[in-house]
Amino acid sequence: GVYAVASLIHFFHNAEFCSAYPNLPEWISRWSVYASWIAITGVGVVGFFLLQCKRPVIGLAFVGVYAVLGFDGLGHYALAPMARHSRAMNLTIWGEVMAAALLLAVVARSLVTELRTIWRRA
Repeated sequence: GVYAVASLIHFFHNAEFCSAYPNLPEWISRWSVYASWIAITGVGVVGFFLLQCKRPVIGLAFVGVYAVLGFDGLGHYALAPMARHSRAMNLTIWGEVMAAALLLAVVARSLVTELRTIWRRA
């Protein structure tokens, strides 16, 4: 949940202030940013659904991919250095990245626990 909210905040800020982000390609628009967020969030929703359906390994894999996608915000710094981004831009980027890192750590730990349980049964 924390990562989903952090991601929404970053994508919302990115969409609403698209023209203010330094060196953002012209083809990136408000609507393409929202569409990207929906697609990325869809990966997480699929993972959550699979976890609810008692498919933990594949569900955790999807949630792990969802978390890794949260590091894509660092791509802003490939376009322009941190100093060229506003405080709000940097806060939303780093908020999403930190939440993604936390989620990825939880997924990794859960996946190791799940795999150990499967291997013990075998």
